[in-house]
Parts: sequence; structure tokens; C-alpha cells
Amino acid sequence: MKRILLVRHGESEWNAARRLQGQADIELSARGEQQARALAPMVASFNPDMVLTSDLKRAADTAALLGHADAIREPLLREQNVGAWTGVDIAQLMSETPDAYAAWRAGTFAPENGEIWAQFRIRIGHVIEQTLNTDAETVLMVCHGGVIRAALDSALDLAPKSIIPVGPASLTILAFPKGEARLEVFNATTFAPILDAPD
Repeated sequence: MKRILLVRHGESEWNAARRLQGQADIELSARGEQQARALAPMVASFNPDMVLTSDLKRAADTAALLGHADAIREPLLREQNVGAWTGVDIAQLMSETPDAYAAWRAGTFAPENGEIWAQFRIRIGHVIEQTLNTDAETVLMVCHGGVIRAALDSALDLAPKSIIPVGPASLTILAFPKGEARLEVFNATTFAPILDAPD
């Protein structure tokens, strides 16, 4: 049975500061590096036979800390582009433009020069489809919180407004028995789950 292991990168410097990242190439924080190392044994237990990572540094570095420095860099696994909101403090967005921020989280609004959810969902769905068409049985994708939510939307029609934030260095697993998607694991970590993780 085919499985896709979706790992969100460890905490980044901007996650720690609660700034929206999008496709900005931000480093892992020291805590994020620790989180990734802690998750490594859990991921290794699944013995993935293909490993892909977003080409953004926080994801590629997480892949390396998981023991996969040679992971295939896949630009299609980049986070959703948040355009004019890149680098903006999340609390500021929630305070000054609460309706727009809520609509963005629900997938019905994109900031100026940002990527609309429907396009993002298609992009991530394309990567999943390509992966399922390979011979690999267990594929690890080291990516971003938005990417994981888009994967769940694409595979399971689980709308983004119905999904809590994906925690840093967490594991989500999609299985495809007989080609039909099912959610096996969501947001698993080796530490207490972070239920209000910033995007």
C-alpha cells in the first residue's frame, strides 16, 4: 500500500517571531533543529524509499536533520505564496484585518500578489499524483504547514477552515489503499503538540 509521509519543517526564526513566511527562505531556529532531530527516529521507522523536500532552506535543513541530506529538491512543495503579507506579524494581521486573515485561513482570500488557495491546492495535488505514479511505496515529503493542509484538501476534500494549524516537525500520513486516500496520522510529534502553531 502506498503511503505519503508529510513532515512540516521544524520551527523557523519567523515562526518563533510569529511572522508570516510564505515563500521567504527563512532558517530554522535552534529549537526547530532540536524538534527535527527528535522526530527523526519516528520517520526512520517507516523506512521511506523516496524522499522529496521543498527547496526552501527550513524544509531542506529539516530533511537533512531527519537523515536525508540527499532528498530531492522539489520547488512545487514550496509554501503558499502570501504576497504582500510576507514577513508581516500575524497578530498585526489578526488585529488590523481580521476578516481578511480569517478568509485567507479558510482559503477564500489571497493578499496582494499572493497565491489563491485553489491554485495552491492544484499545485500540491499535482505533486501527490506524480508521486503515486512512481514505484515508491513509502514517500517522505518534507514541506510546510500550508502544503500539508493543501494535500489534505486535495486528497480528502478536507477544507482548510476545518484543519487546525500543522505543528512544527510533525508527521501526517496519507495512505492510499486501492488508490483511495485515507488519513492515518495527523500532527504526530515526539513532544507535546503545538495546537496554535503559526503558519
